[in-house]
Amino acid sequence: MGAILAFIFATYLSAVWGCQLPHDWRPQTEACRAELAEIIVFAKVLALHKDSYSVYNYLPWQYDTDLFFSAEIELQCDQAWGSMLEVPAGSRFNVTGLGYFPCYSYSAIENNSYYFFLRMDENYSIIPHGVNFQDPIFPDTPENHRMFASLFQFSNCTAGTMVHTYTPEWEAREDSRLLCSTVQKALFEEEERVKTLSQKVRSLEKANSHLRDKVKNMKRLLRQAKRDTKDQQTLSMKQLHDSKPSHPHQDTTQQKRPTLKRLSSRR
Repeated sequence: MGAILAFIFATYLSAVWGCQLPHDWRPQTEACRAELAEIIVFAKVLALHKDSYSVYNYLPWQYDTDLFFSAEIELQCDQAWGSMLEVPAGSRFNVTGLGYFPCYSYSAIENNSYYFFLRMDENYSIIPHGVNFQDPIFPDTPENHRMFASLFQFSNCTAGTMVHTYTPEWEAREDSRLLCSTVQKALFEEEERVKTLSQKVRSLEKANSHLRDKVKNMKRLLRQAKRDTKDQQTLSMKQLHDSKPSHPHQDTTQQKRPTLKRLSSRR
């Protein structure tokens, strides 16, 4: 009951303080993260011990020791391929740095067996290896058993512990296997590249839209200027026409008639 209340309290504080993950963070599968984990063991939790404030417990509620603990575990099987832990089966040691954190939780229950992703820090303490900020502790379920059995060869197992049955083809398969983490990293990089190009395309489309609006506005102003010029010319012609005399031909005829009479009398 206390563990449940602690988890609820941690979840509430996580929402208050927020979870800060890298902007390009993506979830990874257990198989991919297993390839990056330094140590993988199958062990039984013998006891849990409360932890006081330490370098791993740097949260605002650091003095609430119910949220932080270490686990005393008994090694049942060690990961044979690429492991950095060299201890015999049946060895007991502490895994510290367990508890409830803003973006993740490292928790275990007494008397249960788990697959652990672990690493050794600069002080030679064994701590969870939360690859990709995800949970590094997996309960002993048939699904997890099949997954880890297909990924790694476990050795130094306690008598009666059947984690994986060794086959001669295992080493050849392991040597020729394409690393999931490498492929996934390449996919993430390609995804980021496509995302960057999409942002550039959206920016260019926006600039193109602004340019179209500007061209439409210029065309509208040009049409308006042509109409204004035409109206001005029409008004000028009308004013010029209105300023001329009303009967110019009659005046000319009257002025020319006396001259014709004089010419005829002389003849």
